[in-house]
Amino acid sequence: MRQELLSLPKGLAEEVSKNLVMVARLIDEDPEQAYAYSRIALRLASRVAAVREAAGFAAYATQKYSEALAEFRAAKRMTGSVELWPVMADCERGLGRPERALAMAGEPEVQKLDKAGQVEMRLVAAGARRDMGQLDAAIVTLQSPELASNSVQPWTARLRYAYADALLAAGREDEAREWFAKTVEADKDGAMDASDRLAELDGVEFVDALGGDEPDEIDEIDDEDDEDDEQDSAEVAAAERASDQAEYYDEDDEEYEPLERSAEADADVDLTDEIVEDEDEDDAQARDKA
Repeated sequence: MRQELLSLPKGLAEEVSKNLVMVARLIDEDPEQAYAYSRIALRLASRVAAVREAAGFAAYATQKYSEALAEFRAAKRMTGSVELWPVMADCERGLGRPERALAMAGEPEVQKLDKAGQVEMRLVAAGARRDMGQLDAAIVTLQSPELASNSVQPWTARLRYAYADALLAAGREDEAREWFAKTVEADKDGAMDASDRLAELDGVEFVDALGGDEPDEIDEIDDEDDEDDEQDSAEVAAAERASDQAEYYDEDDEEYEPLERSAEADADVDLTDEIVEDEDEDDAQARDKA
């Protein structure tokens, strides 16, 4: 790319270079912003192949497949390289033309690709088969020496993941589980969600310790504690009533019968008043006899 930019005036080359750097920096985290920078670079230097390629990838990242395909074709014409062939075929898929992607998979350009490019083309072809509802054919397309190899290459995780996903879609869960596990082994950076897919197949559910259900659980625990406290209070009150009854009655007396009255009633009773009332009744009876 630097060699291509040398064909531009120094100031212009620096400006284009700054925009291309921003495209590369933002294309994963903010594709729309990356696309905006690519359009600036494209206005400044549309005759530079690296600019057309960057604009193509930015459009591809924002699912502007028609625009991306046009930019990739322009870059291919300028350089004569076939390295963009797989992504061009995938643009055809994005445009709803999987049959064209399959046709491109059979073109002579594929034989000129390096190993990584050929694996990428196989992935695109398998995706096109799935787009057309040919699931079994997609599985067969992915079966290759690269898939069977035990060596881990930059493309290994993606190839194994695509194969596992196709197997799962075909209802072959045991085989899918095996290949998702192999994907985890190859995915050293954890860029794919193969471990989550594997856990899902094994029936493992992840619980978020900071999830929204925790406050409800705490409320339930508090409610249970309140119920326990109420029960304890009731037991204490019952014990106090029993203690009060023991003070007023002698359990050795044959006529002993515990009183069924509340703590409030006990609190309202004035024993002095009862004694006075009994004395008044005795005096009245004595006067009547006299």
